[in-house]
Amino acid sequence: MSLQVGCLSFRQPYAGLVLNGLKTIETRWRPLLSEFEHCTLAVHIARKDWEGSEWREVLTRAMGMTCGQIDDLLESGERFGRGVVAGLVEVEETWVCPDSLPREEMLVLEKQALLTGLGQKHLTRLSSSRWLKEPLYARGHKDIWTVDIPLELLPPPPPTPHGASYA
Repeated sequence: MSLQVGCLSFRQPYAGLVLNGLKTIETRWRPLLSEFEHCTLAVHIARKDWEGSEWREVLTRAMGMTCGQIDDLLESGERFGRGVVAGLVEVEETWVCPDSLPREEMLVLEKQALLTGLGQKHLTRLSSSRWLKEPLYARGHKDIWTVDIPLELLPPPPPTPHGASYA
C-alpha cells in the first residue's frame, strides 16, 4: 500500500532547509502551490543546486548562524542524497507579496523564505515538515507531479490541532 501525493522538486540547499523546518515560505513567480492549500506535498531533492547564495546571507544576517552551524545544517539536508523524495510538508495559504510592505515586515518574510527580493512573488506558507524514514528514489519533474510513497516510509503524522485525528 502507498500514499499518493503531489510532489515538487526543490534544489539544494532549499530542500533540506524546508525539511529541517527553517524555510517556512516557498516563493514562486506564479501561484503553483495555491491549488494544494491544506494538502500534504512530497519534497523531492533535485540533483542541481540553487544558483544564488541569498539563503546563506539570510541565515547569517537574520538568524545569526555561524559558518559551522550552516555547514552542519547543509550536511543534515544531504542525509538522503539527491534525486530522491525525502519528506513531506503541509501546504498552507498562498498570497502575492506586495512591493510596498514596510521594511520590517519584508525582513520577517525574507527570514521565513530564506530569500531576498520577494516583491510580486507568490508566497506559500509551509508547515509540519518531516523527513521520510528512508529516501524514495525518483526522477524529478517540472512543476508538481504525483508520487506513490510506500506506507512503511511514512513518518508519523504531524500533530493535529485541538485533538482532531486523521481518518
